[in-house]
Order: sequence, then C-alpha cells, then structure tokens
Amino acid sequence: MTEMKTMPVNTKAINRRIKSVKNTKKITKAMEMVAASKMRKATQAALNTREYAGLAWDLLVKLSKKENESLPLLKMRPVKKMLVILITSNRGLCGSFNSNIIKKTSQALADKKNISKHRLPGGEEIAGSENIEIDVIAVGKKGIRYCKKMGYNVIAAYTDISEAPKLDNIMPLSKTVIDDYISEKYDKVVVAYTDFRSSLVQEAKLRQVLPVSQVDIEKMLSDIGGQDFAGQERAEIEKIKVAEYLFEPNKKEVLSVVLPRLVETQIYQALLESCASEHSARMLAMRNASEAADEMIDDLTLTFNKARQAAITQEISEIVGGVAALE
Repeated sequence: MTEMKTMPVNTKAINRRIKSVKNTKKITKAMEMVAASKMRKATQAALNTREYAGLAWDLLVKLSKKENESLPLLKMRPVKKMLVILITSNRGLCGSFNSNIIKKTSQALADKKNISKHRLPGGEEIAGSENIEIDVIAVGKKGIRYCKKMGYNVIAAYTDISEAPKLDNIMPLSKTVIDDYISEKYDKVVVAYTDFRSSLVQEAKLRQVLPVSQVDIEKMLSDIGGQDFAGQERAEIEKIKVAEYLFEPNKKEVLSVVLPRLVETQIYQALLESCASEHSARMLAMRNASEAADEMIDDLTLTFNKARQAAITQEISEIVGGVAALE
C-alpha cells in the first residue's frame, strides 16, 4: 500500500492571505464604528418621536370614533385596489435587514384575501377579496429590485431620502398617498417597515395607514409602550382623558386639517424605525464580519506556523543526513 504524499504548503501564499484578511478586518471594523455612530443618532430620533406619535395616534382614535362616514380618510370601503409602501435600504451589508422585510411583505401580499380585509374593534372584520390590484411605492433601492423581480407595479420610488430623515423628506410621499386615497384610487394603504426593538432585535411589520384603523393604531401604541432600546420595560404612554373636545369653527373642518398630519406622522415614524433598524443590523453584520476575520487569521497563522515548522524540520533532516553521509 503506497503512502499518501502531502503537498508542500506555500508559506508566501498563506502570508499574503493573512495580510489580505487583516486589511478586510480594518474595513469592517471601521464600517462597524460608523454604523454604531449612525445607529445612536437614528435610535435617538426614533425615541424622541415615539411619544409624540403615540399621543397623536391615541388622539386620532378619539377624534375619529364618530366621524367614520363623513371624512374620506376614515371611510372604509371594499378593497379593489391597494397601495403598499415598502421601506428598505439603499445599500447592502446590513445582514438580514432587507431580506426579512421583503420576505414578510411577500408572504402578506401572497394572501390577498387576508391583507385586503378590514379589522374592526371587538374582533369583527370586513371580508377581503382575492381579486385585488396591488401597487407599490418603494422607499430604498433594495425594495425597487425586489418589486421588479416579482413583477409588482411600482408607481413611485424614493432613493434619495437622508440616512437621518426629516419630516420634510416624506411630505411628497404622504401627499401622494393621501390624495390617491381621497380620490378613491386606492381603497387601502399599508406600510411595510422594520420596527426597532433593540440593537439585537428588529421586527418586520405591516401596518395599515389608510383608512385610519383603530385596531392598527392600538397595535402601534402597544409596540411603542413595549420595550425601550435597552430592552427594559417602558411605562405606557399617558392617555388623554377627555370626554369631549370643543372645535372651532367646527369638528369636520378641524379634522380635515388634523387627520392628514396624523397620517404623515405614522409614515414618518415607520421610516425612523426602519432607519434605526438598518444601522443596527449593519453594525451587527460588520461586527460579525470582524469576528470571523479574527478567527480566519488565527487559523491561517496556525497553518503558516505548521508549514514553517515542517520546512525547518525538513531542512534539519537534510543537513543531518548529509553529515552522516560524509562520515
């Protein structure tokens, strides 16, 4: 039986690879630090607006209880055509951030009957239909690529929104959504975004924006009153205890101005949550890449040392053999 001959290891090639991995680690470490800095700013922005958003949504429920038939943004109608606002990132290297929200959206849109139904307080529902049309507004380049691949009709795309978004950034989008709903072009509007829970946990969600839904607003309020960024319980947002509001000049005119602003708040908060989640996911992905680089460097260094030791041993053996032959 012949013995297996091991191929000689090229120590120069291993050394080059070690240097290459070390350079890659420097890049991922720098990207991790940049992402961590952006995450702190994004999470603070989302946290600062959560209380306002919570109070605004709670106010919206109270104001809308008796006006469902008279105001267009509150009126529910059978869903024939639906609009989805899909919020993703412009860039990759953020782990499963984009794949999670895309997967969640894909699963939801596949079940048209479920996503097109209206949920009412008390557990009641208005049945949906399988025969609905779906349009998409894509926020982020990754969402655009997904929609094109799946054949969805993208009516608008926003790829120039700042990494630290302001309310002004979503005004054109909000105006499009509100105008199209009022004109009855769409019968339901849903936003797909990633909710920020902590630096380690982000959850993909779909929430109804229009018609204004008491059930979905209560879910969002529950999320806001859940976990803070440190993973600790937060106190529930204080509820506004008012039996009746006084309106000037009249209730309908005031609500026609207030309701669009509150809808804008929902979309803006969803964008802030997604931004915080994106930076957190990127920071974690770069940290994992740096740790993987460390492990690879250790393995390559061990292989290099073994190869060098084998070469030295072979040289010593050849010298000893040569000396023995001369004696």
